[in-house]
Amino acid sequence: MPVDPQIAAVLKLLEGTPTMDTMSVTELRASMPITPMDKRTPVGAVRDVQIPAKGRTIGARLYTPTKPRRTGLTVFFHGGGWVIGNLETHDAVCRDVCEASGAAVLSVDYRLAPEHKFPAAPDDCLQAVRWAAENARSLGADGSRIVIAGDSAGATLAAVTALRLRDEGGPAVRAQVLIYPVADFHTPPTPSYLENANGYSLTRNAMIRFWNDYVKDEAEALHPHAAPMRAASLANLPKALVLTAEFDPLRDEGDRYAHRLLDAGVPVTLWRHEGLIHGFFRMSLASTRAKDAVTRTAEWIGEAMA
Repeated sequence: MPVDPQIAAVLKLLEGTPTMDTMSVTELRASMPITPMDKRTPVGAVRDVQIPAKGRTIGARLYTPTKPRRTGLTVFFHGGGWVIGNLETHDAVCRDVCEASGAAVLSVDYRLAPEHKFPAAPDDCLQAVRWAAENARSLGADGSRIVIAGDSAGATLAAVTALRLRDEGGPAVRAQVLIYPVADFHTPPTPSYLENANGYSLTRNAMIRFWNDYVKDEAEALHPHAAPMRAASLANLPKALVLTAEFDPLRDEGDRYAHRLLDAGVPVTLWRHEGLIHGFFRMSLASTRAKDAVTRTAEWIGEAMA
């Protein structure tokens, strides 16, 4: 299938702009688009919270729907190659998920590389989920109905958090939602890494750069808390929704991770989005198909909480 025409129009606008592997960290962070406030979905309430951690706090943002239909909580980890992204870049996504799922969303502002290399981000995400479960009532949610979710590197962090919750004493969560995850190291490259190496926003070289910023060496990159595909076993993990995109370097590893989960006995829903590219979850304003994917994902989350 060709690239979705609305997505092709976005790619056309990006032609000639600097590639992610050539920008400084400061330039990269400034380049990540933010949805204008008047284009964001209204929700019932938004408030920033601070999650206590050892000697510091982790920033987070709580979204409450206008008409709550579920008592659960989605703990969301933003994407951005572990290097870019924040509460603001994914504010619109969290609002959409909150309203369409009918449940609260807690977005986590975990520490970023290269200032804070692995395992800072997964440590923050694990702490955030544990705190959310312990303090669910004060967040207006049921701590037994938590779903962990994320896009791209955030999906990796969700997958890793699910592994660590299983291995390090819980708490149990209802489901994991992995939106085009980074499931494995970039080398050896999968067919999708080669087929979609350039021309679809996220490039192979950008992924190599993100990995270099995130970990100190390849041995660390192959740790299952960095690359969940490297976990010895995926058994006894929460049920999963995995989204992949046809024109995404990460497509194959996302598909493979879903099938490994399935082989391990985990209930899995895998949605391959034909015609779409990496990052489509943040493109609802530009693409009808992307908007539909966000709504459908949020509805799946709501059902997982039921």
